[in-house]
Amino acid sequence: MEGVSVRKIKKICVFCGANSGKDVAFVNAAFHLGEVLGKRKIDLVYGGGKLGLMGCVSTAVAQHERQVLGIIPSAFTVNNLVGETCGKEIKVATMQERLVMMMELLDAFIALPGGFGTLEELFQMISWAQLSIHNKPIGVLNINGFFNGLLSFVDHAVKQEFITPRARKILISATTADELVDKLQAFRFESDPALSKLKWSPSSSQKEKLDLTLRL
Repeated sequence: MEGVSVRKIKKICVFCGANSGKDVAFVNAAFHLGEVLGKRKIDLVYGGGKLGLMGCVSTAVAQHERQVLGIIPSAFTVNNLVGETCGKEIKVATMQERLVMMMELLDAFIALPGGFGTLEELFQMISWAQLSIHNKPIGVLNINGFFNGLLSFVDHAVKQEFITPRARKILISATTADELVDKLQAFRFESDPALSKLKWSPSSSQKEKLDLTLRL
């Protein structure tokens, strides 16, 4: 990427399904993403366990001798519900606490195909970036057009003036793992002038009762 300054990414959080999905391409892409992260010496943070695409990407990263950290709500560890985490594991009390810890520990986010949980995590990070709570790049790996509908919806929301063109730039997409990581490294955060003035400390009068440690 000649002429483009590149941010240093040491840890990436991957959001993805605890199922493997209908298309074997999803599994292959998850393994390949893990291989790409490993070869680029990037460590993985994920939701823990070994089910579905989560297990695929974490296994591949570990096989390339990179660190893997699973952050998992304690409720999921009862009766070994999601299987053994590949690597180190941190147990937290709530889903929201998990997201906050992920945001604090890593340098970028990637979403693979998944369901409601994956989408909730993805859009939570996008909305927090829009609010200047963090400035870390966020991307979706659009395998076989899985995210086409979602990306079209976001563009529709821009046309209807519910999402600003500036905020639209927060969500990156690519069809290959290497291309996506390159885009994440080249990303430059463009904050909203008004929202960037918000102070997200517990004592801030501008916080307006929003609390990142909210218990769901």
